[in-house]
Amino acid sequence: MTEHPTWLEHNREIVSCRACPRLVEWREKVAREKRRAFRDHDYWGKPVVGFGDTKARLLLVGLAPGAHGSNRTGRMFTGDSSGETLFAALFRAGFSNLPSGSHVDDGLVLNDAFITSIVRCVPPKNRPTAAEVSTCRVFAARELAMMPNIRIVLALGKLAFDQSSFLLTQSGYAVPRVNFGHNVCHEVTAPDCSHSIYLMASYHPSRQNTQTGRLTDEMLDQVFSGVRSILASS
Repeated sequence: MTEHPTWLEHNREIVSCRACPRLVEWREKVAREKRRAFRDHDYWGKPVVGFGDTKARLLLVGLAPGAHGSNRTGRMFTGDSSGETLFAALFRAGFSNLPSGSHVDDGLVLNDAFITSIVRCVPPKNRPTAAEVSTCRVFAARELAMMPNIRIVLALGKLAFDQSSFLLTQSGYAVPRVNFGHNVCHEVTAPDCSHSIYLMASYHPSRQNTQTGRLTDEMLDQVFSGVRSILASS
């Protein structure tokens, strides 16, 4: 097995990536044209690296950056309604020092939690192609390998759940046949059978889900209550 790069090297490789022409074109187009509400903002417009505590036991996995959230601010789940919902829940559960985050220098710090995504560039219509997913998920696979303390992988949304299951299987974990559902939890065994970690799922904290009531604050708090219970007993 090759030696893992440092986090600095890993993040530099992500930010400099131009492997998917469609995603490169779209992320830069969004950054140039901007949303009217953010016309005075300097958009990030590049791939987005993971964010949080690299020694964490909780790994949160999203699908891809938001056009005017992460693609604008340069930090996972920052600058849009999805992030507002997620960070508030992380704060209530004790994983964040602040209940909200708006930009990379806002002082928000995650404790025992790390946020990543399967795809690092914003895709048109929030739909990466299968080839783009395959190309980009190597970064999430590497992060999983670089974080030996992980005990819970919490996927936000069905696509992130499916890809998290794939990555764990690819890494040698014994993942049972699993179906996505809100607040589901599956125990998966490490390759050497020395320990187990847990694959969990939540509906994505998107505006569509929260405004329709498909996902409420109480439902998200139940997920993180389960996370806390597992971490307390592990």
